[in-house]
Amino acid sequence: MTTKFTDYDTSEYLDNEEGNIAYLNAVAEYNDPTLMQVALGNVAKARGMTQIAKEAGVGRESLYKSLSKDGNPSFATILKVIHALGGRISIQAA
Repeated sequence: MTTKFTDYDTSEYLDNEEGNIAYLNAVAEYNDPTLMQVALGNVAKARGMTQIAKEAGVGRESLYKSLSKDGNPSFATILKVIHALGGRISIQAA
């Protein structure tokens, strides 16, 4: 018997704003910048990368690259994407 694997794409399961924000907040608990940028990419892909890139004022291809696990986005880009996704950063005591 052989095992069959299928590709998993998180963005396919991010279908509402409340769930998207809960997902990003859960990822933020890990304090892992790479995981967060990939999670932002997943939400942006679910919402429509072209639209998010336009709203953030960055190129679509550049945004895909920046939000990949190997990307190196500036903090300004991260803030623009969060804003385009309808979110904001909030600092809380640990």
